[in-house]
Amino acid sequence: MKQVIDLHIHSKYSRACSPNLDLENIYKACKTKGVNIITTADFTHPLWFKQLKNNLEQIGKTGLYKLKKFDNEDVKFISGTELSCVYSKNGKTRRVHIVVLAPNLDVVEEINNQLGKKFRLDYDGRPILGIDTKELFKLLLKIDKRCMLIPAHIWTPWFGILGSKSGFNSIDECFEEMTDEIYSIETGLSSDPEMNWRLSALDKFTLVSNSDAHSLQNIAREANVMEMENPSYEEICNIIKMRKQGKAKQQLRKFLYTIEFYPEEGMYHLDGHRLCNIRFTPEQSRKNKNICPVCKKPLTIGVLNRVEQLADRKKGEKPSDVVPFKKLIELDKIIAESMGIKSRNSKAVQKEFMKIISQAGNELAVLIDLSYEELEKITSPKIVEAIRRVREEKLIIQPGFDGQYGSIKIFSDQEKKANKQKKLF
Repeated sequence: MKQVIDLHIHSKYSRACSPNLDLENIYKACKTKGVNIITTADFTHPLWFKQLKNNLEQIGKTGLYKLKKFDNEDVKFISGTELSCVYSKNGKTRRVHIVVLAPNLDVVEEINNQLGKKFRLDYDGRPILGIDTKELFKLLLKIDKRCMLIPAHIWTPWFGILGSKSGFNSIDECFEEMTDEIYSIETGLSSDPEMNWRLSALDKFTLVSNSDAHSLQNIAREANVMEMENPSYEEICNIIKMRKQGKAKQQLRKFLYTIEFYPEEGMYHLDGHRLCNIRFTPEQSRKNKNICPVCKKPLTIGVLNRVEQLADRKKGEKPSDVVPFKKLIELDKIIAESMGIKSRNSKAVQKEFMKIISQAGNELAVLIDLSYEELEKITSPKIVEAIRRVREEKLIIQPGFDGQYGSIKIFSDQEKKANKQKKLF
């Protein structure tokens, strides 16, 4: 049974997140998207945890939960959250975001009790903890050895474990003797598996991809697709652990692929200064000695540059038996561009989106599974052509930098102009 799994999103209690991110809306969004297992998110926040306890019911002893209101297992919840560790190590301030998975809500309650003794948890769904990431991991394993810690969006400049601004130069440097207990890393929106393959030190870790969604629309913009007979917390963790246990070939039968955001669209793909409108490739940054030519201050070094700094493989080289991946663009974005409409939230775009979903079943089926012949029966030829170009990676991309998302065009300006003239006459 194929399961689409997103292990990193947020709730309405996280800063800069949509107020619509409640359990019922998350459930409905997952049905529309085609997600089978979604993280609870933000389980350290007292108000959100209370909602989890009151509204979720464990499915047998699987460690996965269903929403009581709908009394079905169409969408299952796994106990998970993101935490922010800010601390000093080796003479440098570190800001490391991590994804924490727990085997059930009883364990989550104990995690919250222990963290609540030292840290304030009620001000944000992703609390800032003044603790060494390694020491936090020790605490989690002491509470329950089944807990899993995954470094989040590892290349992000400010909050990634390998980020240029406050990260380390290796996973080992951060976790030291605890590194053996780290089985996985999250690639983040601004990198894809291919970029991570360039660093041989990451070969032993399973690469996972998650949406880090701050709104319902962004759920599953990155996700993991696994094959499981009886989905459970234990089974998900076991599949993730297989690579480090020397079972990479067996893992490939279980971990089918990851779903990827185009990394160029991520906010920190290239280097630059947003306020100065400076966007540099790594080569341009080196020529300018990593200094902004406008304000003369250091550039924000992005993910691509940081990967190149640490890489010991050439582009295109990769380790053996790696989990494959598929790059996608969200369906409503595809529809908006095909219709010549700027906003993915427009009524016309959402009407077409829901029409397609009602016939196809869910968004990921449209983007990945349906043939072009099947798509032609449920939507316009132009939208089908747009989906084909996304699948074949034939796109026009302007990469993101210094906190600004990149832009991806499916149709060229000339094509759009010709189409406009055709409509006019």
